[in-house]
Amino acid sequence: MTKKLPRWDLSPLFPSLDSREFQAAWNDVEARLHTLEPLFDRHEVGPRPMRDGDRAAFQEITAAINGMMEAFLPVRAFVSAHVDTDSTNQAAQAKLSELQKMFLAYERLRPRLTAWLARLDPEAIGAGPYKLMLDEARVQAEHMMSEREEILASELRLSGGSAWTKLHGNVSSLITATVGGKELPITAVRNLAHSLDPRVRKEAYDAEIAAWKAHEVPLSAALNGVKGEASTLNRKRRWRDDLEPALVRNRISPQALGAMQDAVVASFPIWKRYFRAKARLLGKAVLDWWDLAAPVGKGEKRWTWDEGASFIVGQLRTFSASDATVAEIAFRENWIDAEPRVGKRGGAYCMSIGGGKSRILANFEESFDSVSTIAHELGHAYHNHCLRERPPLLRTYPMTLAETASIMNETIVVQAALLALSEKEQLPILETDLQGAAQVVVDIHSRFLFEKAVFENRASRELSAAEFCSLMVEAQKVTYGDALATYHPYMWAVKPHYYGTDFYNFPYTFGLLFGLALYQKYLAEGEAFVARYDDLLASVGIYPAAELAGRFGFDLEARSFWEGGLAILGERVARFEQLASSPQ
Repeated sequence: MTKKLPRWDLSPLFPSLDSREFQAAWNDVEARLHTLEPLFDRHEVGPRPMRDGDRAAFQEITAAINGMMEAFLPVRAFVSAHVDTDSTNQAAQAKLSELQKMFLAYERLRPRLTAWLARLDPEAIGAGPYKLMLDEARVQAEHMMSEREEILASELRLSGGSAWTKLHGNVSSLITATVGGKELPITAVRNLAHSLDPRVRKEAYDAEIAAWKAHEVPLSAALNGVKGEASTLNRKRRWRDDLEPALVRNRISPQALGAMQDAVVASFPIWKRYFRAKARLLGKAVLDWWDLAAPVGKGEKRWTWDEGASFIVGQLRTFSASDATVAEIAFRENWIDAEPRVGKRGGAYCMSIGGGKSRILANFEESFDSVSTIAHELGHAYHNHCLRERPPLLRTYPMTLAETASIMNETIVVQAALLALSEKEQLPILETDLQGAAQVVVDIHSRFLFEKAVFENRASRELSAAEFCSLMVEAQKVTYGDALATYHPYMWAVKPHYYGTDFYNFPYTFGLLFGLALYQKYLAEGEAFVARYDDLLASVGIYPAAELAGRFGFDLEARSFWEGGLAILGERVARFEQLASSPQ
């Protein structure tokens, strides 16, 4: 790097973890949490019939919860930001543990709240935009254990699922491996998959596999712990299987998931054409795993941080002035922590810090793939901006709709790059785009199959690290097939998604294909589309996915809808094949 990459600026939140300002905010959250139980007692919140006075009670209780959550958000973000960028920060780790324990005051009340909400008539209490929350409470109430059991589950989660999730984050963030005689953090080792030199890619892959294997015991224990807890609770809550609660949480029907996955599986031959074309460009008969992220073409441009930032803002401005402004502010005010380093978690994410503002974690390297990732995360930041006027209870949205703005941003930036560059320069950009899409369509399906298999096996016993590896490779063979000569048995250890939220995979495919459909609407409607788009982003906590999709004429349960997005990707594959066959 010619210039030091930025780290995020957390000072607008608090000066430090031991500052008076932080302690005051902490005390405020604690006080708000402690007022909830007396409030619930006064209104006799619980599994009782609706009665006169519940309209006022509903307004008072939702106002109190919204106030508590608004106060909680910046405190949680500040602590999490320290933990995620330095897992050795013992003070931050301790604060995070204290915060999770403090928040139990609310978690203990949720069974009472859900049981009460499930019995309220939305019209009688004037629920308005909260109607979906009441509708979902009725479903959740059908799958609740007793109140005492639900409270116990919440309390045990701190030393169960949450602790296993934390263990994975702490262990994986400290892993290093030696490549080319240099000891590197595992995030930097994985970034070497983008190297032009196949020997470097292969050495990095071998070093990475060895590093994960050396830490497989605690990581497999963490995965067993997380999935074992989830499976036990799902059975106790009378869900049909471990997938059903994920569908409810993501506000989509089994029919919608089935239609999407049928279309995805039918598209695999198209993706094999892409993999074969890429293999030819790399001078190989078939790709190895370490070639999946390899750059292709001789015209690849290295993108510095400043070049990428300028390009992103400029292209977003052609779509939406407010979207571009949010990105501009994010770069100017250091919302982004871009530097890979030991102790920092891998991957990328965006988190709200309140007031419509965000902070973004990334691990940047000078490639268009990283530029695309930053644009993607800035889409999440814009989504947070569009939700700024909504109270916290109406800002809660499913993963299926979480990727809408990020896919839009990413598509705009990628398409702009393709139009602005010569054919020679287009090839690596198009390859980067298809590489990401293949991850979301092909690899994500392998992750879904893997997780489904893990749940099916974990219901009866713990699995060994070797068994996790075997299930992972088996799932990859189903989706990649003979397009790859080697696979990655430790992807279950790499991806933090498995340890945080169950089935944190298919929503990405949903988001990509839904986002591509929206982009096509934008191309057809132009500037008139933007206001409808902003309203969609502001409404994701109020309406189910099918209703929001219906605003644009989309039927989520029709396989043809999903095939439309995949057809767009198929056209890009055909264009890639064309460019790949041209002299470079």
